[in-house]
Amino acid sequence: MTESADTNAPRQLHPLPRGLVELYGLLAVLFVLVPEWMADGALSSLKPGRVGSALPPTATAWQKVPELRLASMNLRELRELARALRLWGYAGLNREQLTRRMLRKIRSRRGKAL
Repeated sequence: MTESADTNAPRQLHPLPRGLVELYGLLAVLFVLVPEWMADGALSSLKPGRVGSALPPTATAWQKVPELRLASMNLRELRELARALRLWGYAGLNREQLTRRMLRKIRSRRGKAL
């Protein structure tokens, strides 16, 4: 009977020492907050006052290769280009179908469409 009485009794948890809790708090600050502050400082020091995008200009390959150029366009731009290419039924196509049909049309014109 003593075993069943021991299993039903609530377990006593030992509290952590105060010094260990403070050490965990210090480690949390060092591993989480300090890198955040460093990243924020690094990002704010990158070319202050710059107007426009911080991304580099697109390479010439993105402008010459039709697949890359179509991949960089949004759906509205794709549909405008499909209209300029006189591609019938483009309004009901999704992005993938539209891109595939436009590439076929561009290749049949030997790449002169873009």
